[in-house]
Amino acid sequence: SEIREVKIDDLLGREKVQLDWEAIYHGLNGKSVLVTGGGGSIGAELCRQIARTGPARLIVLERNEYNLFAIENSLSREFPDMPLIPALVDVTDVTGVENILCTYRPDIIFHAAAYKHVPMLEGQVRSAVRNNIFGTRNIAFQAAQHGCEAFVLISTDKAVNPANVMGTTKWMAEQYCQNLNAVSRTRFITVRFGNVLG
Repeated sequence: SEIREVKIDDLLGREKVQLDWEAIYHGLNGKSVLVTGGGGSIGAELCRQIARTGPARLIVLERNEYNLFAIENSLSREFPDMPLIPALVDVTDVTGVENILCTYRPDIIFHAAAYKHVPMLEGQVRSAVRNNIFGTRNIAFQAAQHGCEAFVLISTDKAVNPANVMGTTKWMAEQYCQNLNAVSRTRFITVRFGNVLG
């Protein structure tokens, strides 16, 4: 009688996180939202979730042409009435990023553009630093300069006591945003993603 079916939540070792979707909806509804790395695994899913909240417009910034094409097609089919702006821009491109922010004036930026492959980045330090640190510095600084309401850095659990190149670059990106938060009207928020059950 004490034996029951095991649920995936039993393996978590803590209470399941419940998101306040009503607060999220009110925070994004009617806002101009920009997602960097919008064609990547995390960025594309963020775009879909944000689109459901009814933003005034969604700007998808992505440097990979195919990924941008794929997410644009997917979002256009699923949310045909939502104003969608695809932008083929690299976050390290100072002029390109500035042009997008000047033109579309996003209220909220979700910064998901990053290199994330831990073993690969061990041998690609220059690329990891350029993309994860300098790319973050560029878009975060310009978000503050253009008076964005909020900037959400998508980070990683590997930034906690970093033991690899990827974790270290993301930790440095977090530090930059944290310091910018202290001197800017833009609210800088860091969210650390980890591996998720289910």
